[in-house]
Amino acid sequence: MPVRENVATDAACSGRANILPDWYPATRELVERVLQRHLDSLAARPAGHSRLTEAVAYSVQAGGKRFRPVLVVESCRASGGDPEAALPAAVAIELVHTFSLIHDDLPAMDDDDLRRGRPTNHRVFGEALAILAGDWLAVHALRLVAQCPVDAAIARELVAALAEGTERMIAGQAADMAGERQPPQREVVQFIHRHKTAALIETCCRLGALCGGSSAAHREALARFGESLGLAFQVADDLLDQTASAEQMGKRTLKDAAVDKQTYPAVFGVAAARAEAERLAAEAVAALEPLGPAGQRLADLARYVVSRDH
Repeated sequence: MPVRENVATDAACSGRANILPDWYPATRELVERVLQRHLDSLAARPAGHSRLTEAVAYSVQAGGKRFRPVLVVESCRASGGDPEAALPAAVAIELVHTFSLIHDDLPAMDDDDLRRGRPTNHRVFGEALAILAGDWLAVHALRLVAQCPVDAAIARELVAALAEGTERMIAGQAADMAGERQPPQREVVQFIHRHKTAALIETCCRLGALCGGSSAAHREALARFGESLGLAFQVADDLLDQTASAEQMGKRTLKDAAVDKQTYPAVFGVAAARAEAERLAAEAVAALEPLGPAGQRLADLARYVVSRDH
């Protein structure tokens, strides 16, 4: 029984915008519990004569959908593995994502005052400590992913996959900044989308597949799914920056147009961007075909990505 392949049509016609799948809260709660236990263990350490641990916890505890760690857990489940085995990698990916948000909000980058409905890290702790909190999160994530309960060879692959995904994400952010106040260019937008967002989402799927002990064929299918899903996610994000309110998003909106960022709507227009997001979501679901019914939860996530309103 294959997974549903008309995800774009379903998303457009169902009227269920911003409805997370029924199973999602339980997986997110599992991730939240493990994240909190890890933060509690960090808080129990000596303070080190600074507020570094406090700054780290402030941004990690800011909440959010936990989309990326959920994707790690569900990719592991789709691979036939025990979701518990993927939890260190799930926490690690959330730490990398949080690091990227802290740095993205800095005055030298997007200069944001609001993230997830609360003041950004540097507004609370100052720029220097925010930079260091992001640095710490990136390095600590590599330590965590190496602790997944897998054999040594798989552990090395996990570390390499996380490092590569993080490097690509940073390259995408650099291209995003370099493209500001420049004429919109298709090639630049595609590079930014594939690196800044899609690379880390693809990495989530790779990590989950490795933790789940999937076959090489299923691993590749999940990687293709993750890349298409990540591209759909970023196109949808570009659209939300233009169409959603700051209250919905928990951060400032209309900021991309204000600095002439390289976005899909800027290059192709809003209507074409919506069509592209739906096409990419359908492409993501098609990539799951080799997994059969085991890929259904991941297909649900593709539907959510193109129908969300924040």
